[in-house]
Order: sequence, then structure tokens, then C-alpha cells
Amino acid sequence: MKKDTKAFIGTKRKESLYRPVCERVKDYREVEIMLPEEHIKEQAHRCMDCGTPFCHWACPVGNYIPEWNDACLQGQWEKAARLLSATNNLAEITGRVCPALCEYSCVLGFNDDPVTIRRNELAVIENAYKKGYVAPLTPARRTGRNVAIIGSGPAGLSAAMQLNRAGHQVTVFEKDDSPGGILRYGIPDFKLEKHVLDRRLGLMRQEGVIFKTGVEAGKDVAADKILKKFDALILATGSRVPRDLKIPGRDLKGIYFAMDYLTQSNKRVAGYRIEPSELINAEGKKVIIIGGGDTGSDCVGTAHRQGASCVVQLEVMPKPGECRTESCPWPGYPLLLKNSTSHQEGGRRYWSVLTKEFRGSNSKVKKIFCRKVEFERGRDPSPVMKEIEGTDFEIDADLVIIAVGFLGSERGGLIEELGLELSERKNILTGTDFMTSRQKIFAAGDSRRGQSLVVWAISEGRRVAHTVDKYLMGRSVLPSL
Repeated sequence: MKKDTKAFIGTKRKESLYRPVCERVKDYREVEIMLPEEHIKEQAHRCMDCGTPFCHWACPVGNYIPEWNDACLQGQWEKAARLLSATNNLAEITGRVCPALCEYSCVLGFNDDPVTIRRNELAVIENAYKKGYVAPLTPARRTGRNVAIIGSGPAGLSAAMQLNRAGHQVTVFEKDDSPGGILRYGIPDFKLEKHVLDRRLGLMRQEGVIFKTGVEAGKDVAADKILKKFDALILATGSRVPRDLKIPGRDLKGIYFAMDYLTQSNKRVAGYRIEPSELINAEGKKVIIIGGGDTGSDCVGTAHRQGASCVVQLEVMPKPGECRTESCPWPGYPLLLKNSTSHQEGGRRYWSVLTKEFRGSNSKVKKIFCRKVEFERGRDPSPVMKEIEGTDFEIDADLVIIAVGFLGSERGGLIEELGLELSERKNILTGTDFMTSRQKIFAAGDSRRGQSLVVWAISEGRRVAHTVDKYLMGRSVLPSL
């Protein structure tokens, strides 16, 4: 098909399609519907062949977006898959859960709707699996070097794939009973069904990556033993220390951290049996979710599927606008109002609300006491929060989920045993080469940079793989990004 460089003028963006709300809230299957090839070709045709592709600049893994969009247009799906996989080890994951930083930097988005880059990416990789273009990439030779990776989230998996393909023997240690980290236990199935993850893990095993699950490094196996056995060690343990709300009534029953709630829900969906005394269930309950981010949104969708009687989400920050402001011009990533598929399913959202106190009876939470706030600009660049007197109110609550972020890596265990230095934000401190304060020990992903996006974790995994390969061999055959 001949490229029409002005196709973006007459062809408008078509949004993704989703299963009906009345149907999807009854199960945990993915809500997004796969679209036919012709639809993807049409949307790929909107790519402008712009002189400077800011989408590529904004993407943490440097995806060759204009190139594989053009391949989609031409029906060259194998070429598109090859280009996509050259920079992204987990395209089937980012194609589902990435907030698409690239789309906010699309040149077409300067004065029109951007290209559906994320949706096209998902179509490319799923088409590749369907047509057999994705196959195990086993190394032609082995280097005789061994690398241990602690943690099997997106950073750990990406690093493992890259280093294995460079010829090193890679062993991934995971304390949970199945690999995947946040991809398996933190992201609900209605966004990422786990057979998608298991499909990739199966390929990695065929390529030669070894997974040791149910093994907590520093506890089940001593750190010194790992250091003696392996030539390099990568810590990709994530940022799991949750930020708490230390306010009156915090000790009441019925208040949980978001990741505890999501992890248990994912395990229940996978068929795990949860002891009745440990069950966190929203069925028939008035649910309050404190925190307006993506994790909070995932809790909203989970509560809907568990049969909550009502769901309310609170956010202390002001309600974002629907359009860019002068403070965040294109092509930067803007703070805009997001209505996720979970929000489309129901519930209420409140902004500029500070949770002041949990109130209850018989040791169980029954209400939360709140106050409206506003933010004022002072001498400091950051706005100052000011409580508004006379705006107090209460909300009934049977179940409260705290989703207000994370405070860094877990301090004890392996990190403490290794005696690693931490940054001011309590993450593992490294140099530009990803090496920690100890020789041959590296860190990547959320454990190094703090809580972030899956696509950033993939980028970190690829970059640390390059530096570890260079450390082991004197030079690297792996890309630096």
C-alpha cells in the first residue's frame, strides 16, 4: 500500500473498543477487545513521517514507532514485530498497561488526536504470536559466566532475557511461588491476563533462563552464597514499602494497603485458597479507596468485580484538567484527568480531599472523617496544602484501601545483609553503570529509581544488562538502551 503522507488529515483517531460494562464486571477477563488488521493499518496510516519523531524521544525503551507503524500499513507484520522486539522485551505487557508516554509526544497530537501507538503496538505483538513470528532466541554460544537476578518483575525479566541472549547463564530468584512480580500479583487480570505473562515466561525457559521460585534471597539462601556462586548479581526487587496514613483510627480493622488487596485478589482469581480470616473482600461493602493513581484505579475495578455496594475514590490533589496548560506544554507528559476502564464501571471520585481520621465501632472501621483542601503557591516551587475550615464531612466505610504510593525498597533482608548504600529516597544507590556500593552487585528498576512505570522498568532491565555484560566481558554485544 502506497503511503499517503497526508492521510492524517482525513483519517481520524479511533479509540480502543471495550467489552460492555454490564458484562465485564462479572468476570476478570481483559476488558479491551482485539481489533482486526485493517483497523490497525488505517490507524497506522495516520503516522505523519514527521522529521523529528518525538514519540521515539518520549519512549523509555526508544521504540522504533514510525518504522513499525509504516510496516503495519504495508501489511509487513513480521518486519513490524522484528522492529518492535528489537527495543522492547515485553511488548505484550506494555501494549496492555503502558500509559503511552509516546502518544502524548506524538507530533500529530500538537493540534489533533495522536496516533494510537499503544494499540498498534499490542496488535503487532499479538499478530506476531499468532503467526509464529515470536520464537525462542537461544544464544549461539555460552560465555561460561553466571548471573543471578533477584526479583522477576519487568526489570528482572528484561535483564534476564538480554543477558541470556548474550550467552550468560542467568538464574532468576523469586520469593513468590510463581515468577512475574508486580505483573502477576499487582496488575489485575482485567488489564493483564496471566496467560499472557506465562506465554513469555515459557519462551524464556526455552531460551535457557533458570527460575527458582519460592526462594527468598537473604533468607532461604544466604547472600554470601549467591555472591560466591555467581559472577554478577542484579537486584530487581522493586519498591514495595507502602506509604501509610498515620492518622487516628489507623489500627481499626478493615483498613488495608492496596498491594495487599490486589495481590490477594489476583491469587484468588488464579485459584489460590485464602483462609477466611485473611480474606479481603469488598462484596456488599461500602469501599473507600484513598489515592487517585493507577493503583487506586485498579482497586476500583477489583472492588466492582467483588460486588461492592458502592465505591468511592479520594484524592488529596486537585482535579486535573482535560487539556494541557501553559505549565506543561507539548511534548512533555501532562498531568491530565484520566478516566480508566475501572472508572467507567461506576463509583464516585473526589478531589482535594484530605483524610483526617478513621472512625469505627467494635474495632472495625465504619466511617472516615475528611476535610477539603486547597493548594497555594508560596516561596517554595512546590504548592503548599491548606486545609479549608468548615468543609468537614464523613463518608461511610466498611472497607478502606490505602493507595498513596511507596517509600522505597525494603530495608532489611538482602539489602541490609549486603550492606548496600541507599539514596535519599531510600532506594538502592548506584552509579551511572547501575553498580551499587559493592563490586559486582547491580540494581535496576523500582528498587533503584523508585516506584515507576512498567516501561521504565523494562528500560532499566535492558540498560543494566548492557553494563553487566560489559563488566563481565570487557565490552558488550547488547544495546545500551
